[in-house]
Amino acid sequence: MKAYILAFPEKRWENYTIPVNDEPVVKLTERRLLMSKRIDGVLTIVRNDKLKTYSLHVSNPVPVSAKSKMEALLKALPDGPFFLVEGNMPLLMHFLVNYLIGVYYENEPEAVIPVWRDGSAEVFHAVYEPDALENAVGSATAEGYTSLSRVVEFLDYEPVSIEELAGRNPKVTLSFVRVKNSLDVAFVETNMKE
Repeated sequence: MKAYILAFPEKRWENYTIPVNDEPVVKLTERRLLMSKRIDGVLTIVRNDKLKTYSLHVSNPVPVSAKSKMEALLKALPDGPFFLVEGNMPLLMHFLVNYLIGVYYENEPEAVIPVWRDGSAEVFHAVYEPDALENAVGSATAEGYTSLSRVVEFLDYEPVSIEELAGRNPKVTLSFVRVKNSLDVAFVETNMKE
């Protein structure tokens, strides 16, 4: 299965090249994805005007001209099912990626999405069927939603309990850490050493 990294900043403070252990966070995210046995290639969706920057850091940048993450994702949708992650998740656990893809192949729902106890979904750590995602994004957009987190309302997805998985392996929760500032960088650097 292909993996897609969405490194498409919408806001000024979103930075997917912030250094962690002297490497851009997006590069570390790509490396972690490639550790997964079920991932056979990684593509990174980037802003068209940032192609030069990202081509220095990731293997397969896909330049897109769009106004939002949802629009960028739609323009770069693959033909088959894919794993989606945001470009600032360098502690991605390869065993969790393998597990989610396994659940997808076993049941073939429209998506497999990890969900927290409060019901919030980790849309940037999930497996999607492209046609279903395209329809869900279209429906979300028609309802006036601009955030990708709202597409779950329009998908027939299989939820996977994060707390249940963390009960078996506490490192699962590290997979959802996002690097947004220097405090996050320090946390990630500490946990990468362990």
